[in-house]
Amino acid sequence: MSDERRGYLYGLAAYVMWGFFPIYFKHLQPASPPEILAHRVIWSVVFVSLLLAAVRNWSFLKRLARSPKLLAGISLAALLIAVNWGTYIYGVNSSRVVETALGYFITPLVLVLLGVTVQRERLRGLQWAAVAVGTIAVAVLTIDYGHLPYIALILAASFGTYSLLKKRMSLPPAEGLFVESSVLALPALAYVGWLTASGGAEFGHVSARHTVLMILSGLATALPLLLFAGAANRVPMVGIGILQYVAPILQLAVGLLIYHEPMPPARLAGFGLVWVALIIFTVDALRRRPGKNRTMADPTAATVEPATMPPR
Repeated sequence: MSDERRGYLYGLAAYVMWGFFPIYFKHLQPASPPEILAHRVIWSVVFVSLLLAAVRNWSFLKRLARSPKLLAGISLAALLIAVNWGTYIYGVNSSRVVETALGYFITPLVLVLLGVTVQRERLRGLQWAAVAVGTIAVAVLTIDYGHLPYIALILAASFGTYSLLKKRMSLPPAEGLFVESSVLALPALAYVGWLTASGGAEFGHVSARHTVLMILSGLATALPLLLFAGAANRVPMVGIGILQYVAPILQLAVGLLIYHEPMPPARLAGFGLVWVALIIFTVDALRRRPGKNRTMADPTAATVEPATMPPR
């Protein structure tokens, strides 16, 4: 098997896992979203620490100790990923899986807007067309929902900004996840301690299965990230850009087919416009000559290092 083909398999495995995350987090109820988030942070630190100890890779900590600016950037990234994870968990467990899928569909639009506003980059004609179609889609969905699809917008904005910061800091995925989770670990531990002392904790009180699933949320966070890292080193940027749509497509399918969330005609029209915008982005990326420099204005370049992906 060629190295590139192996990379595609790693990438597909990572995005499929992310795509089925709603099912996993649904099974963590009746724990509240803040409790699930706190345990996800704590157990992520534990599992990634074990991994780094196994490969004896702690040299990156010296680099962090010598760079207060980098530590500040990582702290901000940690805050953004906490917002993203918490919003995702809340969306899934409040029966809004379809809206969380929308958030990751429109993330490329946010990345492009960040490229224009923050990086001062110029968009090509097709990219402007995609942004315009995406804006119309959000307007249609706002009318359908009766309010802005705020879960989707928070997911897209937090993850887009997080991706921009990650590209500037260039920490490897496992090391980045360890440091970001470590920044969040003390508040998470304090919250879990308070919740336990006040008698409101579900961890350890629902069932053995529930307890194990809460613990394994750290592994569920780290494993697809590591698979993605293996893919990013082997697969061209355009390939990664196309693979990124696997996860929200699967999340949408989970919301519609497993949890039977509604999809009225107006909402379907809004999603249809989003997909038209993504098709325009993809066509534009495929038309570019391989030798050209890729920037944040290119949605495939913006997703080369999506950090933890959902996300999620």
